[in-house]
Amino acid sequence: MRAETRHQLKQDRFSRATIDVAEKTVHWTVEHQSKLLVGAIVLLVAVAALLGGWYHISQQDEKASVELSQAVRTLDTPVRPAGMPAQPDEPSFASSKERATAAHKQFQEIVSKYPHTRSGEIARYFLGLTSSQLGDYAASERELKSVADSRNADFAALAKFALASVYRNTNRNKDAIELYKRLAEKPTRTVGKVAAQLELAETYQASQQPLEAKHIYEQIQKENPSSDAAQMASAKLQQLNSPR
Repeated sequence: MRAETRHQLKQDRFSRATIDVAEKTVHWTVEHQSKLLVGAIVLLVAVAALLGGWYHISQQDEKASVELSQAVRTLDTPVRPAGMPAQPDEPSFASSKERATAAHKQFQEIVSKYPHTRSGEIARYFLGLTSSQLGDYAASERELKSVADSRNADFAALAKFALASVYRNTNRNKDAIELYKRLAEKPTRTVGKVAAQLELAETYQASQQPLEAKHIYEQIQKENPSSDAAQMASAKLQQLNSPR
């Protein structure tokens, strides 16, 4: 039997079965027509709301993305050397604090206006960074912890990496060490194992734990020979081994 013939038979059987079901339900349909109509309307409204919500979020994210780009450019704007006047055709800031303050305000507006968008989540990460730059570590920790819970592993890792730095700046090296350890154990595309290890070793040094730091540097050398990271680890080891 040819394939198209078998296909046609299957279609015929499907059609007959469909007709049988339709004949058995036609009377129920007539008797409950008003209920079916209401149900169909409710379904259409629900679908429309879903599509409308998706469209609304998409539109919101597009707007947020534009504002996010502007805020990131602000954060990347050069800082003028001391004593140099501002140039009207070349945006600049008098200090890093002035730049961070301006960018922080822009990121805050994005988070407030577009809280449920991906761009809004990214803005929250930068809000945590600029809060740290401005010395508001409590706000920085709050924002970064929120982003660290993201379902996007790469993005969450970035927030955790920045959060560990906040812990170090607030004399909570033990918390920073634990966070760097977890990042090293589960590297991502945004925070690699070596990056987490280098910060972990630095934190051990700051915590007066030179043996632990030495172990990490030796591990980096062993696992990454002939790399820039190995050279950095070698220099750090020389510092640790040099007499004081």
